[in-house]
Amino acid sequence: MLWSRVSKQPIFCAEIHLAQKVGVLHKKSSKKGTFCAKPVYPFNEYEYVISTLLAMDVLTLDGYHKLRDSYMNRNRNQNLHLFARGSRSFGKWAEGHLRGLVPGLQEPSDIIDPVYSGQYDLYMEEIRIEVKASRALDKDSREPLYVKALASDSKKRFVMNFQQAKPGCCDVFVWVAVWRDVIRYWVLSSHEVETNLTSRGQHRGNVGEGQLHVRHNNIQNFKDYEVKPDDLEKAIRTAYDRQVRAIGAS
Repeated sequence: MLWSRVSKQPIFCAEIHLAQKVGVLHKKSSKKGTFCAKPVYPFNEYEYVISTLLAMDVLTLDGYHKLRDSYMNRNRNQNLHLFARGSRSFGKWAEGHLRGLVPGLQEPSDIIDPVYSGQYDLYMEEIRIEVKASRALDKDSREPLYVKALASDSKKRFVMNFQQAKPGCCDVFVWVAVWRDVIRYWVLSSHEVETNLTSRGQHRGNVGEGQLHVRHNNIQNFKDYEVKPDDLEKAIRTAYDRQVRAIGAS
């Protein structure tokens, strides 16, 4: 039965897609043209196939809920929903995520910082903090993000771009990197980011802006800056101290 095959798969969408491809579902369908529709975001091909399975009574609604919950609750897929977010939504999620981990972080305003005009993302006492978030994706895949999302133990090549970095506009950077199963954090002073930028002038006219590419073959270069969630506040303060010393020495 298709149900038993699908329910045992770690990635049930791939199994359903395969079943559709080889014609398993076509043979059971009594509705002409059932699979003619072109998938369009957010109504993707897997949602379409699943809805067809429900209509054909191959899959019950209760069974679908159990299958979906089981899939999303697996540790290897606990962050998969973050790969479906758009770039702006993902960035806002990262800021809120960090505020949940470090209660002292505030959303900046010109009330707490009179010269604030959107230059950075978070504020803690006198520390101006820029948040950069990215997702680990299969570098060699052209599939949608949720398909090429990688687990932390994957051997595939990946690249994460921390874009529009402007070291002159903040004191500390917090990088948030998301895999399907883990979230990792790095905390650097602005001076440390400045010295590690891999490309500059990302946008014409934006002086002092650049981006940093973290790849499968250079991620270990930043191991000294990686911190656990419980140590984020301390790491931010320590990075700020390094920034103050760097400014004093320049």
